Amino acid sequence: MEKKILEIKENLLKDLEKVDLLKNLNDIKVKYLGKKGSISELSSCIKDLSNDQKKKVGSLLNDLKNEVNTKIEEKKKLLEIEEMNKKIESEKIDVTLPSTSIKMGTTHPLTRIIDEIETLFISMGFDVVEGPEVEQDLYNFEKLNLPKGHPARDSQDSFYITEEMLLRTQTSPVQARTMDANLEKSPIRVICPGKVYRRDDDDATHSHQFTQIEGLMVDKNISVADLKGVLEMFAKNLFGEDREIRLRPSFFPFTEPSLEADVSCFKCGGKGCSICKGTGWIEILGSGMVHPNVLRNCGYDPEIYTGFAFGIGPERVAMLKYGINDIRSFYTNDMRFLNTFDRVEGEK
Repeated sequence: MEKKILEIKENLLKDLEKVDLLKNLNDIKVKYLGKKGSISELSSCIKDLSNDQKKKVGSLLNDLKNEVNTKIEEKKKLLEIEEMNKKIESEKIDVTLPSTSIKMGTTHPLTRIIDEIETLFISMGFDVVEGPEVEQDLYNFEKLNLPKGHPARDSQDSFYITEEMLLRTQTSPVQARTMDANLEKSPIRVICPGKVYRRDDDDATHSHQFTQIEGLMVDKNISVADLKGVLEMFAKNLFGEDREIRLRPSFFPFTEPSLEADVSCFKCGGKGCSICKGTGWIEILGSGMVHPNVLRNCGYDPEIYTGFAFGIGPERVAMLKYGINDIRSFYTNDMRFLNTFDRVEGEK
């Protein structure tokens, strides 16, 4: 029996020397310590020995089991270290090699214009307010002095979802919601940027989806002079300090009086060129004094409060400022188009 124990030790050491993979080490453990392993077979023979031999052989077998476990565990640690070293060597990165060139975009021109406009109006004390793009007819039209059946609704051919829900055709509903939510009916000074949707045939100057930034100021004693002062600040900030503006009569259902705002041409300085079509002026936005009906619909007393509103098209501003001649360029995700503005940004 003792001779067999010595043989098992010798065979174990030989087997462990041959093992070079962790997955094979478990086979050796089963071979010696499994239910049908060498040591288990010896243990089953103890019952045939005398009492004195049982005690001696049992002690030797316990020592053998402990030694086998120790040797296998030592071998396991060595194999784990070897495998880790091989993995590290195979995954080593040569940091001196040139890096892979990754194409990167830049700030979209519309985002840049919107950020620039928001920064300007925030500095003038305006808050930036947003609202839902899926809007109620109540806020998109009715509270803005456009009741059902009003002919002006036809000029904003809309995407209706139900009879009372539609994709908003302007960001004016955010103004109405802001006035409605102001329970104290205190002064308001906000701008409302966002996407709007109208049924339109897409071409170089039209899109069924575009962006707007509308502004609203409501307080006591607000006049057209206040509106002109704000629009002058806007024009000078975006198009240059030497720009001038002019206001022309127009019509919008939600303002009275309504005014179109033009800025003096930033290319020719008012002398006349292709951009201003020889007039020296470029139309940039619509505006006016908030209609008394709109104030009344939103809970403001038009005998006490007055206000002005304006609507800016960031696409139009970007096309004028950066010389873009096709509105569809904003939505093509063309990296070459975006990289043009990366260079413009770097020159500033």
